[in-house]
Amino acid sequence: MQTNIASKLPRLSVLDLAPIPEGSNAATSFQHTLDLAQHAEQWGYHRYWLAEHHGMPGIASAATSILIGHVAAGTSTIRVGAGGIMLPNHSPLVIAEQFGTLASLFPDRIDLGVGRAPGSDQITSRALRRNIELNADTFPQDVIELLDYFSPDPKGPVKAVPGTGLNVPVWILGSSLFGAQLAASLGLPYAFASHFAPTYMMQALEIYRTTFRPSQYLEKPYVMLGFNVFAADTDEEAHLLASSMQQSFINLRSGNPTQLPPPINNFWDQLGGAERALLNQVLSCTAIGTAQKVLSEMQAFAVKTEADELMLTSQIYDHQSRLKSYKITATAALSTGY
Repeated sequence: MQTNIASKLPRLSVLDLAPIPEGSNAATSFQHTLDLAQHAEQWGYHRYWLAEHHGMPGIASAATSILIGHVAAGTSTIRVGAGGIMLPNHSPLVIAEQFGTLASLFPDRIDLGVGRAPGSDQITSRALRRNIELNADTFPQDVIELLDYFSPDPKGPVKAVPGTGLNVPVWILGSSLFGAQLAASLGLPYAFASHFAPTYMMQALEIYRTTFRPSQYLEKPYVMLGFNVFAADTDEEAHLLASSMQQSFINLRSGNPTQLPPPINNFWDQLGGAERALLNQVLSCTAIGTAQKVLSEMQAFAVKTEADELMLTSQIYDHQSRLKSYKITATAALSTGY
């Protein structure tokens, strides 16, 4: 199917994990996040999301709503949001108030993606003062409560101020079938974490699309998929850039999360069979190479999944190289009429 493996791509957006490279710090990470967001806005990306993680030495976006405010204040048109807020860590009322505040400051630009995972280990979850064992199973009820806080006429006795009646689109995030079922039943947009957990992607998409119920929020299914991109002038350079994220992922899965390591030449050749198998499995939704190669692989992925939007993430050690990767990708996408 060389034909129009995609003449035109779906919307492209940015997922920023606010990486802290080895030897750097959170303050520098936040400067880089804003710089990337400003460039992403210029290059035509649709939205810019930040993710909640706790206790991770290489990720600076723990106070997600504060960082969203930082990015929204430094940009003017790009949508900014959470991809996502890990709802078991929080009271739905507090999240409604936080995102009601953001939506009041930046009208019609704020998104709220919510997930069921804690975004941390169990020890860190307990330090957040939320009992994950008790609260994980209340996720659907928490989402319904959250939606009610944004309603013009809330059913509950407590009002979110600010929050009530504000336009804050709520998304369901997931990496399994659970989120697909919930998003479909509530008629909400759905974002799947295929950039690091692609195993159930196609099955989740099928469930979401076939069981979707139109709602006051959304008339028909809307799917956004995570996708890793490492674009550079040569394939060799792109693979070098990708080695930082690959190292980081292996460290995380080994129980030793680290700051984002510097790239290593020929890293793939240094890996054992088990490590290669792990990376091939969890990072299958990834494009590494020149503009043409990245474009071709994004197009093939869009055709396969029929995604409405791709959220691109580039965990690259050097900030200028990360900027260049997103610019190369945006320029290639524009060549298709995107």
